Amino acid sequence: MREPSPTLPFDLRSLEIFLAVCESGAMSSAARALGLTQPAVSLAIGDLEKKLGFDLFDRSVRPLAVTVAGGLLRQRAGALIAEARQIGPLLRETEHGKVPLIRVGLVDSLSRLLTAPLATYLASKADEVSILLGLTASHASDLLTRRLDLFLGVDDLEDWAGLERWQLAKEPYILLLPAGTEAPRTVAALRKLSQSLPLIRFSSRSQTGVEIEAHLRRLGLELPRSFEFDTPYGVSSMVAAGSGFAITTPLCIGEAALAAQGLVTAALPGPQISRKLTLVARHRELGRLPRELGEMARGVLVNAGASQ
Repeated sequence: MREPSPTLPFDLRSLEIFLAVCESGAMSSAARALGLTQPAVSLAIGDLEKKLGFDLFDRSVRPLAVTVAGGLLRQRAGALIAEARQIGPLLRETEHGKVPLIRVGLVDSLSRLLTAPLATYLASKADEVSILLGLTASHASDLLTRRLDLFLGVDDLEDWAGLERWQLAKEPYILLLPAGTEAPRTVAALRKLSQSLPLIRFSSRSQTGVEIEAHLRRLGLELPRSFEFDTPYGVSSMVAAGSGFAITTPLCIGEAALAAQGLVTAALPGPQISRKLTLVARHRELGRLPRELGEMARGVLVNAGASQ
């Protein structure tokens, strides 16, 4: 095959034709579906293959099967076409001051405080609001692949260009201990505590868990592993049951809503660490909305005593 052209090797119409052939498995069927002639479809596919520098279909079988390159293009082309089809309705909706859909990712530890305020605020900005709870890593991936419009979480994606960021809060990591447990005041005391009371961990899938583990390594602590959870409630409930202690944050404790269990909080021995919560959106794609949403969210957290 020839080397691909350095210019953009396709347009949206050629991708639409390609996807139609993928769906139907035949040039003739795709032509009927699109209202084109079969030669026109064959020519478009041949031209696309020539510009890309790869065969997209295995023509030795019927129905046509995509090659490895064709399969990859099919995945990406579907997303591009879907995005393109949203442009017209999106532009029409802006005449009324609203967008059709806003998709937001919200880290679990903010859900109790921010779900309702976010939904109420965004209802005035969009006809449909989707708020997805979960891990920051998942939300970050969805933002970068355009399955989310913005997220509020622990990772500000500082290594990625083309994003805007609004800090919402900064909070310390602290100890959470079962009722009646004496708080360790030194790193040595923390190590001793772990020998009788295991550390209940945030999982390594969570950014909070990653930050805590990195801090323990800096302290030279290799604490025995027992339980780990993705959610603040999972961690705090195990501490409330007397099954161990945790390194967590005030927001995570508040999210778990277990204050009535007589849990003990204390400063983390040794060097203090904290985590930042940030709103991240693609740069200039939503106008003033990310900034206004960030200011609203920060105000809620300040009123709740959760922001430094």
